[in-house]
Amino acid sequence: MAVHKVHMVLQGKGGVAKTFASVMLAQQIGSRGNLPLCADTDPVNATFTGFAALNVQRIEIMNGDEIDPRAFDALIELIASHEGDVVVDNGASSFIPLASYMLQNDVAGLLQSMGRQLVIHTLITGGQAILDTLNGFAAIMSQFPSGPEFVVWLNPFFGPIEIDGKPFQKMKVYLENKDKITGIIQMPELKKETFGQDLRDMLQDRLTFDEALASESLPLMVRQRLKMSQRAFYDAIGVVVG
Repeated sequence: MAVHKVHMVLQGKGGVAKTFASVMLAQQIGSRGNLPLCADTDPVNATFTGFAALNVQRIEIMNGDEIDPRAFDALIELIASHEGDVVVDNGASSFIPLASYMLQNDVAGLLQSMGRQLVIHTLITGGQAILDTLNGFAAIMSQFPSGPEFVVWLNPFFGPIEIDGKPFQKMKVYLENKDKITGIIQMPELKKETFGQDLRDMLQDRLTFDEALASESLPLMVRQRLKMSQRAFYDAIGVVVG
């Protein structure tokens, strides 16, 4: 019997492409036959919900001006009622409340008892946010000492992911946690003026690859580059998550 996986994209730093990773992950899983249940718990920027083709369920977690931890109960009920994989996009502002909720309620253990495996995805990016994302990664690894699987996405869009010439895989924070990491997804580097622009336009229009590639209104070479990007991302993700 196949074990269904609950993929949660978590990172305390905003603006590092968590929703992008969620969108890519959902599409790659869907390309294997069954679209996963998709949920968005971001109380500020519920961008994931905008992708109509992914049928994303928005989980309202605000009670007035504050996050209500009990609101996450609805997410767990939704997961429990779904027979298949799940992808959850969580915002930076709700990172701490969701992480605390998962720990206090032993969500990983509960999911395991239901025949589901919790997989936590987190992003590391280059540029000015590298230290913040590394700290976010370290926090996640320390908060969840056992239970979940961990997948790291390396996002080179803002610059090389290295400090003092050391790539992520040689950094102390990685070496201390590598035994708990299931895999690393190296996000493809795309030429910003062509491939990158086409991908940004597609995402801004809240389109999936399949929708964009089926659109005859897009120029032939735009669709060609998107098809190549789709293959690159699906291959990178597939090496880790199947």
